[in-house]
Amino acid sequence: MYYLAIDIGASSGRHILGSVVDGKLVIEEMYRFPNGMQKNEAGTLVWDTEALFGHLKAGLAACAKAGKIPTYVGIDTWGVDFVLLDAEGNRIGEAVGYRDSRTEGMDAKVYEQIPEAELYARTGIQKAIFNTIYQLEAVKQTHPEYLEQAETLLMMPDYLGYCLTGVACSEYTEATTGQLVKAGECEWDYELIDRLGLPRRIFKPLQMPGYIVGELSAAVAAETGCFGTKVILPPTHDTGSAVVAVPTNEEDVIYISSGTWSLIGVERLVPDTTPASQAHNFTNEGGFNRRYRYLKNITGLWMVQSMKKELGGDYTFDMLCNMAKEYDDIALRIDPNDNRFLAPESMIAEVKAAVGRPDLTIGEMFSIVYHSLAECYRISVAEIEEMLGRPMKAIHIVGGGCKDDYLCALTAMATGKPVYAGPVEATAIGNLVSQMITTGVFADLGEARNVIFNSFAVKRV
Repeated sequence: MYYLAIDIGASSGRHILGSVVDGKLVIEEMYRFPNGMQKNEAGTLVWDTEALFGHLKAGLAACAKAGKIPTYVGIDTWGVDFVLLDAEGNRIGEAVGYRDSRTEGMDAKVYEQIPEAELYARTGIQKAIFNTIYQLEAVKQTHPEYLEQAETLLMMPDYLGYCLTGVACSEYTEATTGQLVKAGECEWDYELIDRLGLPRRIFKPLQMPGYIVGELSAAVAAETGCFGTKVILPPTHDTGSAVVAVPTNEEDVIYISSGTWSLIGVERLVPDTTPASQAHNFTNEGGFNRRYRYLKNITGLWMVQSMKKELGGDYTFDMLCNMAKEYDDIALRIDPNDNRFLAPESMIAEVKAAVGRPDLTIGEMFSIVYHSLAECYRISVAEIEEMLGRPMKAIHIVGGGCKDDYLCALTAMATGKPVYAGPVEATAIGNLVSQMITTGVFADLGEARNVIFNSFAVKRV
């Protein structure tokens, strides 16, 4: 019996097939494709949803061609971005990306309708200018006709599931990233929605991970050869799935889901929406089994990836890390979370400007960024321990960033904690095992995590 995780990040996507063989989880990459925001004619950063849908079908067809038709398929993506549908189910406007500048100043507009402190107390979600709440305020300000025409709001993974099945469904963990869900109640905050002047009708009831959306539509099944495959909800927010795959059942451990972004935090059974939590800018995102991902969303390898891209194809990540190590004693630091690094025209120029050193060498630039990221992790660990009132025992780094041995080592040195790296495909693995828990392959999350630990390489740094 095969399960399929379609894991789509900001720069690429992949179809990962999973099955259990001799008590171990076996995964196989069936299809990989590029992704990214592109500027349209108006200069707006948008996602190419038609291309994404095409890649979804191509990956399913690759499974069928290999004779490995999945029984279930789950989709996860990044958070906060959405699509509006009209009464006929057609998309209204384009799928604008979170790095677009349309949300500039929208936080002030929102706070005119609800004070910032009350907003956090209600939702428990970290302030980030690209959250869905500010994107919707931007739509209200610039395209109010979109909201008048809209009958349904679907977050990005929900929309892609709709493309596959024709069934519109809103998943809980993804919805929480938008800052419009009641903390602790697992449902939309309709009173907040009313106060913001948004139409209630577009916010459909939230479904939990494990909900079966439906079978692939007849057209998609015929095109891909995947007849009878059902779409099932994993935690559709990629971090929600990644946290499922943290390979330990120990208490008092911190996870870092490391990739384009770094999500650093712990799992909690109840949210913390206190002023102290807000002051530290922690978020309480929804997780699997109604757990809460108490974390900070900070810049991850986005800066490293951007600088490498600017340099062209002459440098590998290993080469750049080795060049950075030559400047381990450099004292210059930046704040990776500064909005100036969100979507600059040139990341290299922005880093040089931030430290006032236009003469920085490549090695110096990368050393500054890496050490600054590790310093961010150190501060975040200290804040987590302060909020929980006890020390944490270890850090588990999962996701693509766990392959970056240099950053893992810097994290261990900066925090003074043992660091465990792996698994690499944590998001897809978490997506898969959440499907398997729901359908009875694993009894519970504890059993699934034990299997993950025994199935994949986890390295102590």
